[in-house]
Amino acid sequence: MPANSDQAFGVYVHWPFCLSKCPYCDFNSHVRHAAIDEERFARAFAREIATTAERTGPREVTSIFLGGGTPSLMQPQTVGAVLDAIGKHWRVAPDAEVTLEANPTSVEATRFRGYRAAGVNRVSLGVQALDDASLKSLGRLHTAQEAMDAVAIARSAFDRYSFDLIYARPDQTPAMWEAELRVAIGEAAEHLSLYQLTIEPETPFYAMHRAGKLKTPDENLARALYDVTQATCAELGLPAYEISNHARPGAECRHNLVYWRGQEYAGVGPGAHGRLDIGGVRHATATERRPESWLMRVEACGQGVITDDNLNSEERADEFLLMGLRLAEGIDPQRYQALSGRSLDPARIALLLDEGAIAVGADGRLRVTQAGFPVLDAVVADLAA
Repeated sequence: MPANSDQAFGVYVHWPFCLSKCPYCDFNSHVRHAAIDEERFARAFAREIATTAERTGPREVTSIFLGGGTPSLMQPQTVGAVLDAIGKHWRVAPDAEVTLEANPTSVEATRFRGYRAAGVNRVSLGVQALDDASLKSLGRLHTAQEAMDAVAIARSAFDRYSFDLIYARPDQTPAMWEAELRVAIGEAAEHLSLYQLTIEPETPFYAMHRAGKLKTPDENLARALYDVTQATCAELGLPAYEISNHARPGAECRHNLVYWRGQEYAGVGPGAHGRLDIGGVRHATATERRPESWLMRVEACGQGVITDDNLNSEERADEFLLMGLRLAEGIDPQRYQALSGRSLDPARIALLLDEGAIAVGADGRLRVTQAGFPVLDAVVADLAA
């Protein structure tokens, strides 16, 4: 996982629609009971890509990520039209990673070969659990068997694939999670994203949790589940390369590394965020979240951007610290100093070293330790102060 490529440029495309809203989800996703006019949305994506490319000038795209929402609700020709638009306005590297997020329902899995023909070369499946009771409680529409069937189809259609699981679910024990994880790793081949269930405001789970109808693991049990995750994945050859992501060496998600390494990416579609370097200034962009409002805005003026902030050196350095310390490879303190104009406080580094929360390698990179990752927010806040 080379950490020295500053030339990466990613394109994130947000498809905002889902068949249903999961009770834990606070992403920008919307359920529409009427048919979606995919051709109209595809034209709008192409228009916003063109407008964004005018701003950035020439770039070589190293990764594309179609996220959501549920991108696998798109027809393969819609995906193809979006990828064609990206290729028309920027140069796409011959080895570019092109990922599509997919639900593992049997209907969506039938489209996998169409996505491959359209140019997708990696799929990320939202499996979330390997037993039907948990899937039902998480509001998922697929069964465990459907999920495994979809994984098998993904394995046959794509050279690279990944899937997500949620742990720290109600009534889950470390032994149960380890058994589930071992099955998952046997199916995953090269990459897994493993997220602790978090109760996000303004979700149905938040209301249930406040009413005492949803019991989540306490701090000690959550830590035990985290420790099982790290130990089992490391033992079976998928060590953590980021706090929630595990991969065999060389199989890391290259697009997500763009985010975590503080590199450049364009955000296209409703509610998409971007980080663009224009004229030596880092722009933090965000588009209109509501799909129909975004669509009308793009049709009227070529883009859906509603926020375009210039990040100052301190903001950019803090973002670099916040994202970079999520990675097992850590950060280069020299890059932090170049961005912020000041070095990290040696006294704070010494204290965190003494506490075992961070380590400094022979290469000079500063890394958060396994002991430090469960308190990552506190470590970042301490270093940034």
